[in-house]
Amino acid sequence: MAGEYEVNFRERPEAYRYQSGEQGVFKVQPYKDELLPDWSFKDEPAAEESVAALQEKYEDYRAEEDFVGMDMARKYLQMGFTRAMRYAKYPGGQKYDEDGTEREPEQWADPEKRASAIVFRDAWQDLTDNPAYQRLKERHQEKVYDPDASPMEG
Repeated sequence: MAGEYEVNFRERPEAYRYQSGEQGVFKVQPYKDELLPDWSFKDEPAAEESVAALQEKYEDYRAEEDFVGMDMARKYLQMGFTRAMRYAKYPGGQKYDEDGTEREPEQWADPEKRASAIVFRDAWQDLTDNPAYQRLKERHQEKVYDPDASPMEG
């Protein structure tokens, strides 16, 4: 049996398990290779450019009714928000001290990252509220999954 992420999820979408978080964002192929180069949260202009590119890929996936691609685009938008917010609240994005103790968040340690996070948050929310996304998500979840497929988890 192939390793967990050795599946081409475009060829075997039935192996993809929807999860509301960001799981698999750096592993689910071929989508990682298609989306990661467009993902940046360095500052607000970079976030706007990134969101526009990710939305364009989302629309391409939607035109093909490729729910896995649509959902992976959603994950990159979500991750843009969560990563930018981490940097907005914690200097250098370091949430934990060297000993593993969680640091106190600052309000706002990096205002530019907060602006970037808002760009991603708004795009992420628009995507998840989109009726086409909701319809294809439901259709994907209703499919009978191949028991021999490698699940997309973690």
